[in-house]
Amino acid sequence: MENTIKIAPAPHLHSEQSTRSVMLDVIIALLPAALVATWLFGWRALSLQLVCVASCVAAEYLSCAVLKKPSSVGDLSCIVTGLLLSFNLPAGLPLWMAAIGGVVAIAVVKMMFGGIGHNFVNPALVGRVVLMCSFPLAMNTYLQPLPIAAADAVASATPLSLLGTDALGQQYPLWQLFVGLRAGALGETCGAALILGFVYLLWRRVITPVIPLTFVGTVAAFTLILGEPPLYHILSGGLLLGAIFMATDYTTSPMTPLGQFVYAVGCGLITVLIRCFGSLPEGVSFAILLMNIATPLIDRVCHRRVFGSVRRWRFAKK
Repeated sequence: MENTIKIAPAPHLHSEQSTRSVMLDVIIALLPAALVATWLFGWRALSLQLVCVASCVAAEYLSCAVLKKPSSVGDLSCIVTGLLLSFNLPAGLPLWMAAIGGVVAIAVVKMMFGGIGHNFVNPALVGRVVLMCSFPLAMNTYLQPLPIAAADAVASATPLSLLGTDALGQQYPLWQLFVGLRAGALGETCGAALILGFVYLLWRRVITPVIPLTFVGTVAAFTLILGEPPLYHILSGGLLLGAIFMATDYTTSPMTPLGQFVYAVGCGLITVLIRCFGSLPEGVSFAILLMNIATPLIDRVCHRRVFGSVRRWRFAKK
């Protein structure tokens, strides 16, 4: 019997993963931080999460209807964006402001550029930055977690705002930062919950450890060189949240391991520069957004060479 060759259009490699399954895994990885945030900040945290998710889902559904495209709500990416946006907000933020952030993230950053896979920056981070620029007082008013706060939950300084002072170690021991007993945005406070989500994503092979470990390692190395306490920088602010869940976004991060390494080093370096020399105490959001913009250039420089091809500089020698 003669051998036959089957010819079929690409793609020829298939995977059990889909956009929906990947986003579902991310949602599951975010659940520990969501539950801890609800325990730490009470009904306000749960309300913010629900409002952000609802506004993102509504914005995506209406955007698809206006653009006369099939609804993409079912891929769950808008739910991930809503959760990540809520994790970047303080517990006391008015709910209507959170809804504005959700609409900006989905309608402007995602859908106006073609939907999932076409946005060139992280939608949740742009939503946060827009809210920071529009409502700076509300976005920089943080509440103490309920277990350690007074009955009226007064506003408090964040660990990042105390870096370089003797009050940091006295007010925020490292173990307290690790379990989330500190002032800050909803999803960034508990390092233990974020690391648990990181382990789950690695186990499910949704992400690789290159970007998170390089990002965090770069911040640790440069803060040590500058004489700053690395562990406080790692456990303070949104470094773990950004490195694990936002810098690893498929669409806005490089494709090759070398490109991911360069990208993560850039994120870490910019974060340290803003934290140590800038006027803002936090730099993770701006660092990731700037490196998102640089991702196409990084991909172009760090792309894999086609097997059997010759590098251009070799032709120049001839």
